[in-house]
Amino acid sequence: MILGFFKRVALAIALLYPVVATADEANPYGLLDPATISIGTMADSKPNTFVQPDGTYTGFDIDLFMNLAERIGYPKNKVTITSQDFSALMPSVVNQRFDVAIAAIGTTEARKKNVDFSDGYLLFYLSVLSPDTSIKDAGDLKGKRVGVVQGALTDIYATKNFTDADIVRFPDNNTAIAALNNGTIAAHFLDHDPAIDYSKRYSDLKIRVDIPQLDTPAGFVVRKGNVRLQEAINKALHEAIDDGTYKAIFAKWFPDAPLPDRFQPKK
Repeated sequence: MILGFFKRVALAIALLYPVVATADEANPYGLLDPATISIGTMADSKPNTFVQPDGTYTGFDIDLFMNLAERIGYPKNKVTITSQDFSALMPSVVNQRFDVAIAAIGTTEARKKNVDFSDGYLLFYLSVLSPDTSIKDAGDLKGKRVGVVQGALTDIYATKNFTDADIVRFPDNNTAIAALNNGTIAAHFLDHDPAIDYSKRYSDLKIRVDIPQLDTPAGFVVRKGNVRLQEAINKALHEAIDDGTYKAIFAKWFPDAPLPDRFQPKK
């Protein structure tokens, strides 16, 4: 009876306080499963992360991270990818569902209170996409319903800066674009490159405003305090930049964009 009581107590404690993955010789990067890196991402943020018709994930972020993962000992068959709404990605890293979150996630001080970021791997613009030709700058959004992906950098920026607009939050870009096409919202505020893709798919939708975000580069998100994984990703990233691999992947996905100086190869 006493032994059974203590077993029940131990089980209750385990449920309340799940074991935190830690780095040791058998698991140097503090992964949830030492044999696999688990990734959480988005399925509709082309060209950064998206699902192909065969169900596989691709995009700039995916290609780059797969290269980095292989450099630290995890080839493609040792990486698992799962899609979620953007707003759930970072909480899922915190709650140990994923080792890494990847979705052109801008590095901000507020986010760094809960998770850690790799060094920046992408600089980008935020864009206002709309069929409305009267929108020529951010001031023209006054009184209009503007879509954002909940929890994304666009949500943070719009909440702070588009104070005269009616901000409408969506779980993902596709849902927002559907609302834009049926007239529920007047504009959608999203990352520049997905905006380009949507403008090619829907002829009425044009980029009306571009806003540079040079101080919030995209970073790979890891669990707070997982320094070894963070450092391993950073080391692999800088190797990929120096040997020209980053440049080749960037050119594949952003053929018309200039390569920023910080990502120029050294070899």
